[in-house]
Amino acid sequence: MLENTNALSPTMVAPAKTTFQLYGMPWYYFAIFSLAVLVATYLGKLPSGMIGAFPLMIVIGTVFNLVGEKTPIINTFLGGGAIVIIFGSAALCTFNFLPQASIDTMTVFMKGGGFLDFYIAALITGSIMGMNRQLLIKAAFRYLPVILGGVAVSLTLCGLIGWFTGYGAKEAIFFVSIPIMGGGMGAGAVPLSKIFGEGLGTDPAKMLSIMVPAVALGNALAIVMGGVLDRIGKVYKKISGAGQLMILGDAKANEEVQLDNELQKTRDDIDLIKMGTGLMIATTFFAFGAILNMIFPIIHGYAWMILSVALVKVSGLINPKLEICCYQWFQFVMKNLTGVLLVGIGVAYTSLPEVAAAFSGQYLLLVSVTVFGAIIGAGVVGRFVGFFPIESAITGGLCMANMGGTGDVAVLSASKRMELMPFAQISSRIGGAFMLILSSIILQFFA
Repeated sequence: MLENTNALSPTMVAPAKTTFQLYGMPWYYFAIFSLAVLVATYLGKLPSGMIGAFPLMIVIGTVFNLVGEKTPIINTFLGGGAIVIIFGSAALCTFNFLPQASIDTMTVFMKGGGFLDFYIAALITGSIMGMNRQLLIKAAFRYLPVILGGVAVSLTLCGLIGWFTGYGAKEAIFFVSIPIMGGGMGAGAVPLSKIFGEGLGTDPAKMLSIMVPAVALGNALAIVMGGVLDRIGKVYKKISGAGQLMILGDAKANEEVQLDNELQKTRDDIDLIKMGTGLMIATTFFAFGAILNMIFPIIHGYAWMILSVALVKVSGLINPKLEICCYQWFQFVMKNLTGVLLVGIGVAYTSLPEVAAAFSGQYLLLVSVTVFGAIIGAGVVGRFVGFFPIESAITGGLCMANMGGTGDVAVLSASKRMELMPFAQISSRIGGAFMLILSSIILQFFA
């Protein structure tokens, strides 16, 4: 008797189809929940406060993020979902696609409700506490000079061009160069706008409208230059390590900056109580920064918070288990609430007319010299401290000029050097934090 040749063997079972997910749930569930939120919004029944702001901002952020991540060119060169969320949300307000009551609810949630500070506290505390302590210490002695070199040349060139073209040296540095080199949107441009707003007595929303396009354009140019530097490295092989940063270092020297695998497993073992502990620690560091700012107002509270967290981390004053708590809380906030934050930036801090007014040939020139300055400064200083100039320019220069974590992935992918991710993360985390500190200091001299 012949066997049924059409029957599937155990090893030939067709894989189960996976349902498309939105915000961690099957798309049709998300659609149902979203419909309920939107009906409440347009009927004027959306609750005020965070209980109304959260669901509406989640819906808007998730949809716009999907559009940004699926749209060619935007998802490759312009920051993907983050940029679409910000400008899409701003457009909803500018063209009156949302009821004014819902706009007011989200605006109050961002500004009066302190959600922005809440997010930044989690981001700064968790990102620093989540780094390997030895990695942080090593970075201070060899890698940080590379970042400083990129920042110094970048700000100098941008200031000079700003002065020469009539844009203004101070304006070019404050509103173009520093935001680009500041570590992205949530950890860079947003807190910078608050620092400058308080220091200059100007509305942070107005300055953010100028900073946002600079960050987006800087990110796009950084990705393009990643591919250009890769090609240059293939032609001039003496200045390229083909993915290895240290000239005289062997594989062991480069591996010393990798995160410990066992620590990574421990950190990723999610614990709900740990996240609550991380919430407590992050908000306490924020409060401590505010206290220090009251005593020493020359440095902004954000900067004091960064210094405090870094000092506690490097000195080993805090139990490693509590560091994990901070990291897990940061991961929860970053993965679930970043879209909410970006919607809030678009609604409460971004004015499309002001963004349009900022664009000009002069503006594009300032963005370009900022990125090129980062490449030159990081590459030259990197050579003096024993790094290959190409790899140094990519990690210490371009990964400072891009939009944080997503920008790091894009730049390293374009340059075909994904193995340099630990160094890119130093640029995004520690370099971005350094820019906040630097900004609060130089503001005292040029305000």
